[in-house]
Amino acid sequence: MVHGIMEVLEQEHEGVRWVVMGDDDSMFFVENIVDVLAKYDHNKYYYFGAQSFGGAGFIMSFPLAKALAQDIESCLRRYPFLNSADLITMVCIVDLGVGFTPLKGLHHLDMRGDISGLLSSHPKTPLLSLHHIDSIAPIFPLMDRAKSLKHFMKAAKFDQSRLLQQTICHHRLSNWTFSVSWGYSVQIYEKIMPRSHLIKPIQTFKTWIKKPKSPPYYMFNTRPRTNDSCEAPHVFFFKTIGKMKNKNEIWTTYFRSEARGLPSCSIDGNHSANYVNKIQVYSPRAKRTEMDRCECCDIIHTSGSNKATIKLRECFTNEKIA
Repeated sequence: MVHGIMEVLEQEHEGVRWVVMGDDDSMFFVENIVDVLAKYDHNKYYYFGAQSFGGAGFIMSFPLAKALAQDIESCLRRYPFLNSADLITMVCIVDLGVGFTPLKGLHHLDMRGDISGLLSSHPKTPLLSLHHIDSIAPIFPLMDRAKSLKHFMKAAKFDQSRLLQQTICHHRLSNWTFSVSWGYSVQIYEKIMPRSHLIKPIQTFKTWIKKPKSPPYYMFNTRPRTNDSCEAPHVFFFKTIGKMKNKNEIWTTYFRSEARGLPSCSIDGNHSANYVNKIQVYSPRAKRTEMDRCECCDIIHTSGSNKATIKLRECFTNEKIA
């Protein structure tokens, strides 16, 4: 695999700016990768990757790849005891005096089972890759793994810039909090919840190693699963997508896959969301180019209606999203 870098260079394609490598059990979101890399000068030495390296993908600027190829044989002789391609690549690049820059959108997914908790609270950065997709459960209910991933790509074809981006807003009349993971899920909490709490993924997943030695088990903070009616969300999954004919908007619909199975959170005038079974989200067609702040949203819902509507928009100046 390390020699694959040399083989790419030997093909002498014109205009190559970046070299991207990853495993065959990974999904890559090319539009987002192109947009992220466009912010960097490809004439300089850059080495990007996921925090745990590996098949989630690592990216090198072309000049760095060229320098690495020229030194690779010598480097392999220096480190004959290394047998991992990504580790060898990292060591050889470090020997060239180049530091590693992590990209949060590259996901190694060192976990097993249901990763819906992670995907519903994605970090505020463009989604670039998902690795180990053969080791996780189908990301949508009632679908096998292949259909589930193809379904996810339906949303990706419309707008990769918003894919999995978390938007949080409140419906004060019912004391509800909505958390939208665009193109994947919507969660309703029967309580006003701060963003600082909801950006932590619910630990629906299991560790990559069956019996890890000691915590921490993940490279990010998590929330435990709970049967507390005021803390456990109602979960709705992405179903359909389309474009509005007369408006510059994209609509997505999300349906409840199963009942939450808990009583309502009835403190402080909170209302039950058990009767809601459909959520429609409207978002601008325009691609998001700046990720310095999350989008905000407005909620339209009449008490007793089984449907809620959410309209995403840019936040107003000084608008609080907590």
